[in-house]
Amino acid sequence: MVMRRKIGYVVARALDDARFGPARTLDLRAGLPSVAVAVRRAEPWLRERQMARAGEVLIVTGRGLGSPGGVGAIRQAIQSMLVRLRRVGVVARVIEHNPGAFVVELAPIRALFETVPRSRNRQPHHESPDPDGLLALDPETRSELRRLAEYSLSRLGAPITPKFVEDEMLRQFGILAGGIDPAESDRAARLKFVVTAARQAYEDD
Repeated sequence: MVMRRKIGYVVARALDDARFGPARTLDLRAGLPSVAVAVRRAEPWLRERQMARAGEVLIVTGRGLGSPGGVGAIRQAIQSMLVRLRRVGVVARVIEHNPGAFVVELAPIRALFETVPRSRNRQPHHESPDPDGLLALDPETRSELRRLAEYSLSRLGAPITPKFVEDEMLRQFGILAGGIDPAESDRAARLKFVVTAARQAYEDD
């Protein structure tokens, strides 16, 4: 019986490796992290994978059989995090892969920005200066952010006016910057990458 279980585990692991590979697998059992550390690792990773348009990914939490009541604290925390990320447009669907792992279908990048109130009241488009709060960004990143804001507003049918564009740029900056790991060594380069990825997602759609 024990041998059968071991063989079953090896086969299941091989199938997961073939399906997801290292780039689309996050194993939270490695290093035995605390609950807080596990969540801090998982959220930026999921947001980065969304920007890379990875599609489906695998998060391995372990069963938590040694936890009080036999219910894994990390598993519960990750499950709650996935519910929250679904509400904000990062996650599209979550499937229990097995008692120790979740398959997560990532939402399209544009889902991050599709909460602007819809309006069909079109206004003439006059480009305004970039918001003061974004002047510390390099000009290319600000330009990409402006294009992303205009794509987003156009898709939603909202007016592309200076005020709407400014507000949307600030909103997008908050969403994208909030998804970057605080431990990232080059946050400016990372922000530029995610802004460009988001803009390209609108162009490709």
